[in-house]
Amino acid sequence: MKNVYFLSDAHLGSRAIEHGRTQERRLVNFLDSIKHKASAVYLLGDMFDFWYEFKTVVPKGYTRFLGKLSELTDMGVEVHFFTGNHDIWCADYLTTECGVIMHREPLTTEIYGKEFYLAHGDGLGDPDKKFKLLRSMFHSEFLQVLFSAIHPRWSMEWGLNWAKHSRQKRVDGKEPDYMGEDKEFLILYTKEYLKSHPNINFFIYGHRHIELDLMLSATARITILGDWINFFSYAVFDGENFFLENFIEGETKM
Repeated sequence: MKNVYFLSDAHLGSRAIEHGRTQERRLVNFLDSIKHKASAVYLLGDMFDFWYEFKTVVPKGYTRFLGKLSELTDMGVEVHFFTGNHDIWCADYLTTECGVIMHREPLTTEIYGKEFYLAHGDGLGDPDKKFKLLRSMFHSEFLQVLFSAIHPRWSMEWGLNWAKHSRQKRVDGKEPDYMGEDKEFLILYTKEYLKSHPNINFFIYGHRHIELDLMLSATARITILGDWINFFSYAVFDGENFFLENFIEGETKM
C-alpha cells in the first residue's frame, strides 16, 4: 500500500520570498523523493503566489515544479490541485498539460477506508468582512472577464505586486500565530460541520500557514498543513497512520 501526501501554501513566484528559487528546488526535491512511495498527492491551495491564465497565455516560470507534477502524473500518481485564494484563476492548463485533477470546492473523499474533508480553507468560517468582499470579487466571472481584457504585461505585474504587498503587511511576512481552539475560525467551522457530518475522520486545510494537528473527538481530527515557505511541512497517510512532518533535507544550492 502506497502513501498519500498532503501539502499546501508554497506561494511559488512570490516577490516577498527572497529564497524563491531555492524554495522551488526544495519542493521539487521533496516531490521527487516520494514519487515511488506515493499513490496520490493532494496540493491544498496557494501553490502559486499569483496565477492567472489567459486563453493562450500562462504565467512565466515554475518550470521545475510543473515538470515534476507532469512526471508524477505520467508515472500514474494522482495529483490533486485545489485552488486557493492566490491561484483561483486556474483554467485548464494544469489539467491538460500536467495531468492534475483540479478541485475548486472542498472535497469529501474516502482514502483507504477513512473519510477525508479537504479544502484550502479560505472562506470557511472566516468572519473578516473585508476578506469576504475581496474573495467574492476574485470569484466574480464578470470581473475576471474584465481583468482578462487587460494586457498580461500590466495585469500580471499588478497581480504579483498585490500578492507581494499582501504578504508584506504581515509581521515578518508570517500569518498570526495559533490563536487557540476557541478562536481559530477553521477549528470553529470544523466543529460545527462535524455535527452534521460525524463520519468524517480527517479534516485537512491549508491557508493559515500554521502547523496544527488536533483531535476533535475519538474519531475526528483536524490538521492545518503549515506551508512551504517557513515550515516545509506535509502530512502523510499510509492507510493506518497519519503524520504531520517536515521535509528536513538540507537546502539545495541555487
